[in-house]
Amino acid sequence: MGSLSIWHWLIVLAVVLVLFGGGGKISTLMGDVARGVKSFKKNMADDESMEAGASGQPGGHIAPPGPTIDAQKDASFSGAGHPSGSPRS
Repeated sequence: MGSLSIWHWLIVLAVVLVLFGGGGKISTLMGDVARGVKSFKKNMADDESMEAGASGQPGGHIAPPGPTIDAQKDASFSGAGHPSGSPRS
């Protein structure tokens, strides 16, 4: 464990300046962070309400899909692969 390098001294200096650099800097910084978080939460709530209103589904749920084209084709055949409307031979 040798002596501290220039990078260590720069980091220590930066921490000291932030902590003791003037009255109210930390409280101002924390107030700015709190306002940012509050704004973020408000905008997230606005986005969720817009998505729920646009989809027409309450709670943001997505409606299940309808029958596929393949399912409709399968339903039109009966028995051993003959269409339901065609005569069997």
